[in-house]
Amino acid sequence: MKPHFELNDVTKKLPKHLHKFVVQQPYDEYTAQNQAVWRYVMRVNVDYLGKVAHSSYLKGLEKTGISVNSIPYMEGMNRILKEIGWAAVSVDGFIPPNAFMEFQAYNVLVIASDMRTINHIQYTPAPDIIHEAAGHAPIIANPEYAEYLRRFGEIGSKAISSAEDYEMYEAIRLLSILKEDPNSTQKEIAQAQEKVTYLQDNMGELSEMAQIRNLHWWTVEYGLIGTLENPKIYGAGLLSSIGESKGCLKSKVKKIAYSIASATVNFDITKPQPQLFVTPDFAHLSFVLNEFANTMALRTGGLSGVQKLITSKNLGTVELSTGIQISGMFSNVIKDENGKIAYLQTTGNTALSNRDKELIGHGISYHAEGFGSPIGKLKGINLPIENMSPRDLEAYGIYEGKNIKLEFESGVLVTGNIITGTRDLRGKILIISFKNCTVTYQNETLFEPSWGIYDMAIGKKVVSAYSGPADVTSFENLGKVSETKTHKITYTKNQQELYTLYAEVREMREQKQATNSNIETIFQRLKKEFPTDWLLVLELYELSVENNFSIKNELEKYLENLKSNKSYKALIENGLHLLP
Repeated sequence: MKPHFELNDVTKKLPKHLHKFVVQQPYDEYTAQNQAVWRYVMRVNVDYLGKVAHSSYLKGLEKTGISVNSIPYMEGMNRILKEIGWAAVSVDGFIPPNAFMEFQAYNVLVIASDMRTINHIQYTPAPDIIHEAAGHAPIIANPEYAEYLRRFGEIGSKAISSAEDYEMYEAIRLLSILKEDPNSTQKEIAQAQEKVTYLQDNMGELSEMAQIRNLHWWTVEYGLIGTLENPKIYGAGLLSSIGESKGCLKSKVKKIAYSIASATVNFDITKPQPQLFVTPDFAHLSFVLNEFANTMALRTGGLSGVQKLITSKNLGTVELSTGIQISGMFSNVIKDENGKIAYLQTTGNTALSNRDKELIGHGISYHAEGFGSPIGKLKGINLPIENMSPRDLEAYGIYEGKNIKLEFESGVLVTGNIITGTRDLRGKILIISFKNCTVTYQNETLFEPSWGIYDMAIGKKVVSAYSGPADVTSFENLGKVSETKTHKITYTKNQQELYTLYAEVREMREQKQATNSNIETIFQRLKKEFPTDWLLVLELYELSVENNFSIKNELEKYLENLKSNKSYKALIENGLHLLP
């Protein structure tokens, strides 16, 4: 089936289960005021960030083709991003953390293509195209940082979530949507905020995903780089926030040397951050990421790794020492008297793989009822099955057609008739299949002959446990698209008339057709019909100054009066600062 978005050399590598998160960029839905907000934020940011952002920022804006004057088209961005090995896709607001990370692992930037309203011009709790395109994209033009981002996605997508993490994701998504929608009621916002606060206070022990999201927040979103005394900005959340990009460098915001300790520092997306972390350079980011990865079940495996997967109640994978990978919903792990894994079990659809490729005949249609297997060595035999040569296997009676009883050190007993074995390309045995098989542990029956063929995975230990399947093609409909959709703002007739004026001014500027008369006509309408709008007045003043129109003096006085409103004062002053 043809994808519903443009494919290029980068996006065509995306696994199909990620396609459902991609939406068409709603470019025609951007109002002329949205375009003016983009232009204002970008002009103010470029002016200020040129002095305080990492040197990659301004170079990156140019390199990624992001215009100061217009909201970027996704197709246009992709044509330029592919030159640095990246791509961008449009998504609907926040997407689940594992999916977000997986896109990143494939060098794809996910861009929430909604545009912040003028009421949230300085900062929006919802992801928007200013944050994503103008915040994230420029820094990935730095090769060292881009590799960190890709690697972060690769590792982060394997992080195991808790059952509460998805609930928190949905709660934050709803809150961000309600806060950005001017038609939301205060009651709706308060209820959503209350739920987020409750979940934050009752998350329990932080999951791997919660911790790696913290690392992502304090680097990719809110990172500073350089020295504690004189840091520069590189985090997208700061690069896209007029207010916080200025406030973050002040002494009231505590600066802390970035380390793995930041993994346990939580954040609140709805408020300015009280502290920020400073990395000396981009190489240090990768060092800390690797340090954290060494603590993950992805690399440590073992009993705790399997238990994390069971607790998560999500699809995950366990890899054994032979390289066989078991992917499914892990439901149970039996420990022996020494506290080691004796037996592990999945429930429902399960697939067996090796080197991230599903083994022929071992997909979810065959293992639809779950899977179970003993782990460890045989009792009284020092040589693990996985290390036995064909001669060793024959010596111990482990060969096709043989009726055999295998007793493991854990106490698990497997009795049955061997049908065949499955090996990898190097000849290492991965699976032994039995008929007429019974599997027991102490007084518990784990498999009965009437259940059919028993496939026993071979491995003396669990070397890795991680979120998601080994082979992404094994399971259909991986990942869940939120049922809470971003609100499409309904504009009143009055608002639509205002946006028509914004469009007229935009056209005047772009076509260089401004006159004193038409500026005055629009100004008179603004004063009468839209007395609280400050941004369009600022644009009119900009045109009048550039062309030395007589109306400029009246516009300047009007802006001075508008500055008496504290909500507009700093915004107007920032805009005036840009004028010659």
